Amino acid sequence: MGEAVDAAMSWVISFLRRRRVQEYLKAHKIDEVLKWLALEIKAARTRISVAELTAAFDRAIKVVEAMAVKVELVPVLGNKAKQVLLEVKNIRMAADKYLARALKPVQDIVDTVVLRLEREALERQKGIVDVRNIHFRGTLPEAKAVSLMRNPRTKPSWLNDGAPRLTQADPDLMRSMVEAKVKDGWPPLSDGNVQSFHKLVADEIKGPARLFRIVSPNSRAMSDCWISEKVFNDIQNSPNPREAWRKFLAVWPDWNADGQFVIYDLKSGESLKTWRGPASGQTKDALPGQHLEGGYEQIVFNIARADPRNDVMRFYKLKGGKKDILRAPISQADFNKLTRDQQKEYVSIRESITHPNISGPFETGWGYTDFEGAGFGDKIGLPSLPGQTTVLHH
Repeated sequence: MGEAVDAAMSWVISFLRRRRVQEYLKAHKIDEVLKWLALEIKAARTRISVAELTAAFDRAIKVVEAMAVKVELVPVLGNKAKQVLLEVKNIRMAADKYLARALKPVQDIVDTVVLRLEREALERQKGIVDVRNIHFRGTLPEAKAVSLMRNPRTKPSWLNDGAPRLTQADPDLMRSMVEAKVKDGWPPLSDGNVQSFHKLVADEIKGPARLFRIVSPNSRAMSDCWISEKVFNDIQNSPNPREAWRKFLAVWPDWNADGQFVIYDLKSGESLKTWRGPASGQTKDALPGQHLEGGYEQIVFNIARADPRNDVMRFYKLKGGKKDILRAPISQADFNKLTRDQQKEYVSIRESITHPNISGPFETGWGYTDFEGAGFGDKIGLPSLPGQTTVLHH
C-alpha cells in the first residue's frame, strides 16, 4: 500500500499545479500546500468511523419507520414494509461489529496518505542540509547546569519549587509486571526507565503511526525516549517550546542539549511494542526543594546496543583551552576502553542514523543552548557527517 501511495504522489503534485487549484490556494492564502492538504484529509478522516456511519444508518431507519407507519394498513404492502424494517434493524444490530472490520483498510489507506504528504512537506521545509553552518556547544556539564539553576538571575522558568507532585514509579513494584511483558516481546526497562514514568503501561502501537524524539547533535537518534505526534505538536505550539519540553517531560539540561528532532515512522501493517505513561517529576540532590514537573505522556522502547540499526557514533577529543576544536575521532569500541576520567575529554557526535524507520534530523527552531549560551566556551563547528544532515526514509 505504501508503494502505491508513493507512486501516486506525482499525480497529486500535478493536480495541485492546475490553474484552478492554484487560484483556490492563492485566494485562501495557503502557502504550505502539502501540510494544508494533510490537515484537510485528517479532518475528513474523522468522518470515516463506525460512529459516523451508524449515525447515518439510524437516520435512515427513522425514515423507513415513518414510511412503514404510513402504509401499515395497506394490504400486502403493509406487511412487506414491516418485514423490510425488521431486516434493516437486524442489519443495524450487527453493524458495529462488521463496519469496524470493513473500515479498517480504508482508515489505514487514509492514514498512510497523510503520513506521506507530511513527509513530502518536511522534505520541502527546513531540513539540515549543511552542517558546516551549525555550531554546537556540547552538553552542559551537570555542575555548571546546577550552578546556573541555583543563581536567581539565571534560574529558568521550567524549574519548579517544592516537591514534585508526580512521583516516580517504583522499579521494585514494577519488576514482576515488566519481566512478564518482556517474555511476551516487550522491550526491557532499566530502573532509570521505570523511574522516568509516574505510571506506565505496556502498549502496542499499530502502523501507520509516527513518533518523535528530541535530540542534540551528540544524541543517538535511536534511543529510549519518544513522544507521540500529538505531544510533539502540543510542545511546538506552546509559547516557549523548549520550556514546555523541559518542564513537562522533565529533561535536565545536562541530559539533552536539544536543537534537533527525528521521526520514527511505523508503516501500515507494522507494530511496535512500547511502554507509555506520564513522565514523572525529576529532582537532583544538588537542587533541594526544586524539581521538573513532568506530566506529558512519554513512550519508551529500545533495541539492543549491538543491533546494527543503532546509530554510529564518533567521539572527538577536545583540544583544550578557551577555543576548543574537535580532533582525533575514535570509535565507540575504542571509547568504551577508556577510563571514566578519560571519557570526559571527549564529546560524542552522531556519525550516521542507520535505523530504516527513522528520518531526520530536523531543526526544532529552539536553538542549541539553554541559559542563552551561558556556561560554555566557544562554539564547536560540527563535522560534515551523514548523521547531522537530514535524510527522509520512505
